[in-house]
Amino acid sequence: MSNAQLTINITSRSTRFAVSIIKLANLLPRTPAGFAIASQIVRSGTSIGANIHEAQSASSKKDFIHCSTIALKEARETLYWLTVIFETKLVSNTNLDSLLKESDELVRILYSIIKKAKLNSSLIIDH
Repeated sequence: MSNAQLTINITSRSTRFAVSIIKLANLLPRTPAGFAIASQIVRSGTSIGANIHEAQSASSKKDFIHCSTIALKEARETLYWLTVIFETKLVSNTNLDSLLKESDELVRILYSIIKKAKLNSSLIIDH
């Protein structure tokens, strides 16, 4: 997969993921715990895509890595909240398994992108 294809893939996946997270948050119970988790997961789940999109307009390789790292942190936080929802059975499992899988995949993709960007940066500096 080319860099351009990977960029389109990760940006569209993160946007679809954000929409799914918002829909999930709307299914959480109207309880103190439900409201608190909904707020947290919407913030972290939508921030992934926002930071990926911001990274596409980065002014430098360092800025790209920074934005991508924030997206990775948010993806890991979202995975945490999805696990909490799963473990507490706050919603039925129907779509939760696919969200857990997609969150894990986003973490892996972002980690790979950051690792590759850092490697390419060190190669540029070394030469």
